[in-house]
Amino acid sequence: FEVFKTKAYDEEESEEEPKLKYERLSNGVTEILQKDAASCMTVHDKFLALGTHYGKVYLLDVQGNITQKFDVSPVKINQISLDESGEHMGVCSEDGKVQVFGLYSGEEFHETFDCPIKIIAVHPHFVRSSCKQFVTGGKKLLLFERSWMNRWKSVVLHEGEGNIRSVKWRGHLIAWANNMGVKIFDIISKQRITNVPRDDISLRPDMYPCSLCWKDNVTLIIGWGTSVKVICSVKERHASEMRDLPSRYVEIVSQFETEFYVSGLAPLCDQLVVLSYVKEISEKTEREYCARPRLDIIQPLSETCEEISSDALTVRGFQENECRDYHLEYSEGESLFYIVSPRDVVVAKERDQDDHIDWLLEKKKYEEALMAAEISQKNIKRHKILDIGLAYINHLVERGDYDIAARKCQKILGKNAALWEYEVYKFKEIGQLKAISPYLPRGDPVLKPLIYEMILHEFLESDYEGFATLIREWPGDLYNNSVIVQAVRDHLKKDSQNKTLLKTLAELYTYDKNYGNALEIYLTLRHKDVFQLIHKHNLFSSIKDKIVLLMDFDSEYLHKLFKRDHHKGQRYHEKQISLYAEYDRPNLLPFLRDSTHCPLEKALEICQQRNFVEETVYLLSRMGNSRSALKMIMEELHDVDKAIEFAKEQDDGELWEDLILYSIDKPPFITGLLNNIGTHVDPILLIHRIKEGMEIPNLRDSLVKILQDYNLQILLREGCKKILVADSLSLLKKMHRTQMKGVLVDEENICESCLSPVLPSDAAKPFSVVVFHCRHMFHKECLPMPSMNSAAQFCNICSAKNRGPGSAILEMKK
Repeated sequence: FEVFKTKAYDEEESEEEPKLKYERLSNGVTEILQKDAASCMTVHDKFLALGTHYGKVYLLDVQGNITQKFDVSPVKINQISLDESGEHMGVCSEDGKVQVFGLYSGEEFHETFDCPIKIIAVHPHFVRSSCKQFVTGGKKLLLFERSWMNRWKSVVLHEGEGNIRSVKWRGHLIAWANNMGVKIFDIISKQRITNVPRDDISLRPDMYPCSLCWKDNVTLIIGWGTSVKVICSVKERHASEMRDLPSRYVEIVSQFETEFYVSGLAPLCDQLVVLSYVKEISEKTEREYCARPRLDIIQPLSETCEEISSDALTVRGFQENECRDYHLEYSEGESLFYIVSPRDVVVAKERDQDDHIDWLLEKKKYEEALMAAEISQKNIKRHKILDIGLAYINHLVERGDYDIAARKCQKILGKNAALWEYEVYKFKEIGQLKAISPYLPRGDPVLKPLIYEMILHEFLESDYEGFATLIREWPGDLYNNSVIVQAVRDHLKKDSQNKTLLKTLAELYTYDKNYGNALEIYLTLRHKDVFQLIHKHNLFSSIKDKIVLLMDFDSEYLHKLFKRDHHKGQRYHEKQISLYAEYDRPNLLPFLRDSTHCPLEKALEICQQRNFVEETVYLLSRMGNSRSALKMIMEELHDVDKAIEFAKEQDDGELWEDLILYSIDKPPFITGLLNNIGTHVDPILLIHRIKEGMEIPNLRDSLVKILQDYNLQILLREGCKKILVADSLSLLKKMHRTQMKGVLVDEENICESCLSPVLPSDAAKPFSVVVFHCRHMFHKECLPMPSMNSAAQFCNICSAKNRGPGSAILEMKK
């Protein structure tokens, strides 16, 4: 079916995705319209009813196949109406015939009037016995209602304003249009609610009929000529406003003008679908002609509207059609819109995710199509994610974006080994094996060895560095190692000194466990990886005669060995002291600290010979000669901070005394001590020894700091005291609660004095028992009488042993 974007859309907007898709209703409809012409149609969720100019009514399925046919009249069918159940149908025709009958029952109304009947509408709930009502319209609007005796009686709802040309019944409200305007009638209150006058009275109402559409039970949409009133909302009137007015009123929420003549209306969520009749002027003849009808999706605003989409439809015979020949019917349940014309019925439906993907693929927006398919994979029916992905890869390859195409293979091909191999051969055909090589799977899945070998040969022919990189990155079990080794050796015959190929060959030998050949190549290249090879595969027996060579091309070998394992090269630690002292002093002190195998006397001798003060200080302190180490810091380094730090680390009172004695005649040292010893030594000891009249730098600041430190210590002690008091009180309360608890006394307990059971054998006999908090129990008569000075009684056992409460429990646990 051919659809054109309207001229209102510029070139950029034409790239926007359509909102609807179209197809002709074919099968039986095609056969009908070859001999007859469509005059009206109504839509139910289950089927369609089509009326023709030759007085036939056809019931169709949603594919357009004829399921039933009724010969109603020899002339044009004007309107068909169905109730919500789809079980009853009303039909009216140009010769005045009116029929209302059940599609699956025998009930029927049949009458012929003396004038053409233009409209008919059955009650939406006609299937109910209480709702046997319908309206017809010709020169007047009649309401028919079946009485309790199964007789039909009619009531005139309106007349005198020309022919009734349109009617829509929803819920309890009937809306109709005549030559003067639109009326709404409330079937419950039997009141006419409103009159909406026609805007453009210059148009013939028979040529440009009114279009009515209920959006819901209280919202009516009116289209007439070029005017659309959206939305006529029926509202309840407040009791205080009623007087002699109807209980309901209508409020027009939005109204706007359209460019063309309205032929039909339908709701689409909060938007409108508008079928328009279009007339244009020929540029050649300057005469007016009938153009393709338009189907627009419009967003109503308060005084205007926004056009969302606009399509020009190539319906059959549009050149001869008039505005009154077009009708727009819709199915609420599925958002299907039927454009009815004499020679054609076109179905418009909202585009689904498959249609969205179709459009993206058509516009070559493959990445967006792939993303849309992944997001909606449960809802798409015609597309497969893999097919879209493969099309995307082909598109990228055709465009020359080989690297992007190869990168996308990881996500699109996933674990499908067969597809991977297929794509690799495609890349080979276009000479782009290098582009796909970084993205080949290396684990799950694993491709045929031939695939990996093919890529390695490609690199070996043109890019040694790339070849070496793949050998390093790819596991050796992906390809036939011997085949690649032979290929490398063949290339070395042409370029025997190529270091990249030699190193790569060594790696291949290593994977093949041919360590001897690998070691020989590394030694030839003087490559540092030789040490890793030796350690990893325990090749020390193979290098006994090559130690000097190894040391020659890697002077840091012992240092690296020590960093890797402090114990492995312990026999060389004494030698390392001399080497560090000679060539690498910054690493000497860290070595002395970490090594547990170096001879300290030898190290001290070397450091003293070279006057390495820091190293000597460390060795003296490690050997237990802290006083000499401190003396060296003070006399050689003259660093009071380091001396104080050293004294703090050793935490030795004699060292602090030595430090004070050494510093007492050196004002800078005194300042340093005053600033730092407050937390380790009583500052008074130092202050008392300072000579009167000695000038000490920053003495005031130092004394202030001592006082601040002292104040901080007092505050800390007070804080700790508060915490201890609070904890003691908490524990005391806990102990008191524990001691206040009851104690179980049974026949197993004995008196600690007489060793007989505490409880008497005769429970009726009176007795007295004393139980102490220590859990010792006595007969009252077995305890000695309390002294005259104190009425309190004490446990004899605990008092004798000087034990506290609960001791009996501890004794039992023991």
